[in-house]
Amino acid sequence: MVRAVTAAALRSPSSADDAASRHIDASDGTPEWRWAQCRRLQALPEMAAGALVPEGGRVVVVAPHPDDEILAAGGLLSLAAALGRPAMLVAVTDGTASHPGSTRWPAARLQAERPQESLAALTALGVQPQALIRLGLPDGGLREAEDDLARQLQPLLYPSDVVLTTWRLDGHPDHEATGRATVQAAAAAGARWLEAAVWAWHWAQPGDERLPWNRAFRLPLPAAVVQRKQAAMAAFASQIQPDPSTGAAPVLRQSTLARAGRPFEVFFDAAP
Repeated sequence: MVRAVTAAALRSPSSADDAASRHIDASDGTPEWRWAQCRRLQALPEMAAGALVPEGGRVVVVAPHPDDEILAAGGLLSLAAALGRPAMLVAVTDGTASHPGSTRWPAARLQAERPQESLAALTALGVQPQALIRLGLPDGGLREAEDDLARQLQPLLYPSDVVLTTWRLDGHPDHEATGRATVQAAAAAGARWLEAAVWAWHWAQPGDERLPWNRAFRLPLPAAVVQRKQAAMAAFASQIQPDPSTGAAPVLRQSTLARAGRPFEVFFDAAP
């Protein structure tokens, strides 16, 4: 059943709408052991994959960069595939800006390899998407391309879809722009939309009031699915290895990878 969406729901939530408060620094951020002790996180209501994506529905994941689809919804994609639900993945960028100044990972190499990493990750999850669409929009420039992204997404969506994207206040400008554009397109198509935090787990603290707990729920993941998700993350060599050409640490921190081992995924339902 598609929830009615008001005009207010299409705007980014206004609470703590201060980009400085959502700063993604160079540290590992909030460690996973602290999130594991968060009572508010553990007390979230749960929903099974079959109820989240009913028979006849399709999962559509709109990812700002290759790897966001796994971090945000790898477990959901794997469970939906096991249920026979079709899936479509929309890769908004090819992730070519992840290694500035690198000679090991120049933009041309990233453009060629990051999509292949995504394919390997989906294979590890047991997912064969019905459609895999790459829009090739500029990595790091999605705020300027937001209206164009919404226009490109809307004709791809059906009212029966469950559309998953990154949270509109996730802290990364590309994630937030993708979230806004996807919500706009999904609402126009009459589809159900969900948001997932990726970088918010880095800058937020357990019980943080900046997170929309009132519309959050958990999708339980069996141990076998957690293992598949972790194997999928291992496919992103460009993101999980240090860069000897610049001395940069891996793009994905150990704390980020640790969250791929959670026995659940958290989604934010459409704003009322």
